[in-house]
Amino acid sequence: MELVLPGLGLTFWMVLVFGTLLFLLKKFAWKPILSALNERENSIEEALKSAELAREQMAKLQSDNEALYKQAREERDQILKEAREMKDNIINEAKRAAEDEGKRMIQKASDEISKQKAVAIAELKGQVASLSVNIAEKLISNQLSNSTEQQNIIANQVNNLNNNQQAIA
Repeated sequence: MELVLPGLGLTFWMVLVFGTLLFLLKKFAWKPILSALNERENSIEEALKSAELAREQMAKLQSDNEALYKQAREERDQILKEAREMKDNIINEAKRAAEDEGKRMIQKASDEISKQKAVAIAELKGQVASLSVNIAEKLISNQLSNSTEQQNIIANQVNNLNNNQQAIA
């Protein structure tokens, strides 16, 4: 069994070398290895925190972008609505101005027609007066003794007057 079980001296030296190796490893190697592992763990943790923070910021930026997009869309709709209202107001104002101008022109034409009518009536009255005077002069100058001849002359003058009125109208 000596082949399977080591001797006492060998076991002592193995324990002594193993203990020394453990002491040396603990004194010189474990601290740097553990500090490197802790450092690595901290850097991984910080990277995860940074990634989470970046994800949160991206989500916030995305929601901000959506809000800005929505606001821009609303502003665009508002501007388009105001532009339509302005267009309608301008069109309505132009229509009112055109109607007012048309009414003013019609009124001016109506006034001009009334003036021309008054002038024509005054001229017609003047002609009637002139014709009446002419009839009276002819009656007096001819000194007709017969009333039937006077009636014929008056009828002729009235017919001439009617013809003149129809020609003027």
